[in-house]
Amino acid sequence: MRLVIAEKPSVAKSIAEVLGAMNRKDGYFEGNGYLVSWCVGHLVELAEPESYGDKWKRWTYESLPVKPELWQYEIKEDTKEQYDVLYALLHDNRVEAVVCATDAGREGELIFRLVYEMAGCHKPMERLWISSMEESAIREGFDNLKPGSDYDHLYHSALCRQEADWLVGINGTRLFTVLYGGKTLKIGRVQTPTLAMLVEREAKIMNFKKEQYFMAHILCGGVDAVTERIDSKTEAENVAGACLNGQALVTSVVKEEKTVAPPKLYDLTTLQRDANRLFGFTAKQTLEYTQSLYEKKLCTYPRTDSQFLSDDMEMTAENVIKAIFDTMTFVPQVMFNPDIKRVLNSKKVTDHHAIIPTVEIALADLKALPETERKILSLVAGRLLCATGEKHLYETVKAELTCGGSVFKASGKSVLRNGWKDFEEAFKKSFKTTEEKDAEEKKLPELREGMTFDGVQTKISEHYTTPPKHFTEDSLLSAMERAGSEDMGDDVERKGLGTPATRADIIEKLVRDGFVKREKKQIIPTEDGMKLITVLPDVVKAPKLTADWENALTLVAKGEMDRDEFMADIVTMVEELIQTYHEISDEHKKMFAQEQEILGKCPNCGGQIAKGKYGAYCMDKCGMNFKQFKVVGDDFEYGMSMALTDAQLKTLFEGKKILVEGLKSKAGKIYDAYFIPLSIEGFSYTKDGKEIKGLQYKVKKEFAKKKK
Repeated sequence: MRLVIAEKPSVAKSIAEVLGAMNRKDGYFEGNGYLVSWCVGHLVELAEPESYGDKWKRWTYESLPVKPELWQYEIKEDTKEQYDVLYALLHDNRVEAVVCATDAGREGELIFRLVYEMAGCHKPMERLWISSMEESAIREGFDNLKPGSDYDHLYHSALCRQEADWLVGINGTRLFTVLYGGKTLKIGRVQTPTLAMLVEREAKIMNFKKEQYFMAHILCGGVDAVTERIDSKTEAENVAGACLNGQALVTSVVKEEKTVAPPKLYDLTTLQRDANRLFGFTAKQTLEYTQSLYEKKLCTYPRTDSQFLSDDMEMTAENVIKAIFDTMTFVPQVMFNPDIKRVLNSKKVTDHHAIIPTVEIALADLKALPETERKILSLVAGRLLCATGEKHLYETVKAELTCGGSVFKASGKSVLRNGWKDFEEAFKKSFKTTEEKDAEEKKLPELREGMTFDGVQTKISEHYTTPPKHFTEDSLLSAMERAGSEDMGDDVERKGLGTPATRADIIEKLVRDGFVKREKKQIIPTEDGMKLITVLPDVVKAPKLTADWENALTLVAKGEMDRDEFMADIVTMVEELIQTYHEISDEHKKMFAQEQEILGKCPNCGGQIAKGKYGAYCMDKCGMNFKQFKVVGDDFEYGMSMALTDAQLKTLFEGKKILVEGLKSKAGKIYDAYFIPLSIEGFSYTKDGKEIKGLQYKVKKEFAKKKK
């Protein structure tokens, strides 16, 4: 019996159906001589530094570098149940061989191998390498299984990627956090260069100096022709004045037919970009909506970096296009002969093919979908129609006119055949989009060389140079996709910063860590984000690091570079980073210090009382926490914890009484009372066998009006 391990449950189900393993069990399928199970992403991960012992539990410069001699792994808590299923199956006496059916790529190989190794399995291993989930592709793949050892180099490449990211991330984060103190300064091979791009753009915007300029216009024969940029208003007025009521001569007319090829199908990144531009969805939201559609079997797998379908999917694409015409309300009912071969290319499909709808849309109640998902599904459907449509054909006209000794230019455009843009325009008319529309170029009247126009009218227009635009998620995703590409070889598996599946998370991490903020569609670095990039060396913030890694990882995957050689270079880089950045000035140490609100003077030692995450506390020697109070009543006294407002605490520290509302007696009655500050007392109590000591504020209670 063979055990087949896929990357995700949906893939396992598709494989099981083809293999005839239709008996559903707890965590796997069984039947026809096969057991088919699945991972849930990365079940096994590298252990945290704390797992290696006390030496790396504390963040100190002296403990760096964090460099395990023997790597340790741990099973993710939220997926342990599925790991246990796989462990049992791998050691099942019925299983004679194991088939790795995870995604056909570096990370897919890693996901399987770590489970196989963690479980201590030594059974023969085979590899299923397919890029399509079509039945024919699955059958062909199982007819041509390869020895698992053929992919050892790919596995080594994946291990290098994982370990290198861990070493740079852990050591970089600890190093700069320890040096600068205060805020945790998270460093990552992908997120740091991404932040650097945002900061660089922000610097250009901040340093931009607006410049005024002018253009002179002549108006004649239905044409508005303009000069080039003129920096002086007086000069522009002189040019216009020399032409007023004069004669204009057409000196040149150039007509050119141009085509716009249909766009490619969507990979995740291009889908996220369009969804942000058209609907304002964040990259994360787009992934979530598309994932939901995938789970509802209405579109194909979203986490893909391919914009093509495999060669065996021609009939599938035809059926999907028919289903789109039958079900999608935005589609114009026109004669359509799709060119499907344009979107087929198995050589450009690795782990997964492009995102398209499934034929299941013909049976689904699309109106019942959330509006967000319906928009994404329509966007994906429209892209399939556009990608297989005719070329868009248009004509451009560029004319030059002379008047008053100056040259004026005019241009126009006219559509000859709309082609694939019929579907794009129909989609935009059906949905309210948020994109910024470019000014449309109008059609020029018929012009010929040698034509003249008398009685020319003139005007001047005032303009200003504009700064670079802030990044949106659309433009940032594009920049991440292209970053460092010029330094990468043609055969590297991953280009740019991150992968389609991880780029959304990178943006969210930067926002969550306080280095980036969203303002409507714009992505803008915070003050902390700008300061962080200022202090970091180029080696960790330049896209070239990723480019160099990917080039080297490609060599490892081909067996042309030793894994130990790659890792030795990474360790050297980390060690040099730590040695170089070992000391900074006192001024720089304060760069990321968290400004704390001061609430008053400590009644115990006279130090400053700051507002902390868990309550007010003294920043000076005594370290007193103002959460525990000893309350003195008429004939009783007792200790209690209270959450007081900042205003109440400030008043209390001034030695004045405060009104505390909503107190509850032992009998359950609600009442208000005044607290009057008296003195500071020590307290002690035992919890879980340990004595806990501290200082508390002693206050006198005076009853206020009773609550009804």
